[in-house]
Amino acid sequence: MRDSFNLVAGAVAAVLLVGCSAAPAPRSTPSPPARSSGAAASVVSPGNAVSTVTGRPVTMADAARCPVTRPGRFVPPSGVPYDALFGADSSHGNGQLWVGGLPENGVIVAGPDFVEPDGSIGMKFGWYRVTPGLLTITGRRLDAPAPPAWGSVPSGYGNAGFQASGVSFPTEGCWEITGTVDSTTLTFVTFVIKG
Repeated sequence: MRDSFNLVAGAVAAVLLVGCSAAPAPRSTPSPPARSSGAAASVVSPGNAVSTVTGRPVTMADAARCPVTRPGRFVPPSGVPYDALFGADSSHGNGQLWVGGLPENGVIVAGPDFVEPDGSIGMKFGWYRVTPGLLTITGRRLDAPAPPAWGSVPSGYGNAGFQASGVSFPTEGCWEITGTVDSTTLTFVTFVIKG
């Protein structure tokens, strides 16, 4: 009996040790806190988006219900060249903060190279900061409950001007992304789907 107890206790200790030693991969930027979308609660696993309207997987037809931001052209400040913003021909801005590289129709169709092993979708966006300061990026899904989107903002771009970034969308669907520099914010909406 004592040997059986020792065998079970040893197995439990081994499981606890393995479970405690496994650490998640670090992110270059911490995830922002979850924000409530006000939608009814449902279970949505990362990368496996389900429409709350129909209870089925997200499709291109759902893009018609997403109030996407249609890009325009970058209007650089005086003395700044037009090509100072990556994606200047498909940008959105408010005179103090611009984001470039938005899809013309507002829909991001992510090929396999943009889908992470956990099912999330990673995209790159260029920003131009007239207001000086560090850029932070947050995001929330508009059409269903989901974990928040998060931005990765690498250092080395100075306090103003061009700033590279990456945005990780946990699921497909309609997403609102907000960039903030000091007290200046810029928001755009895009529909994300795996292609």
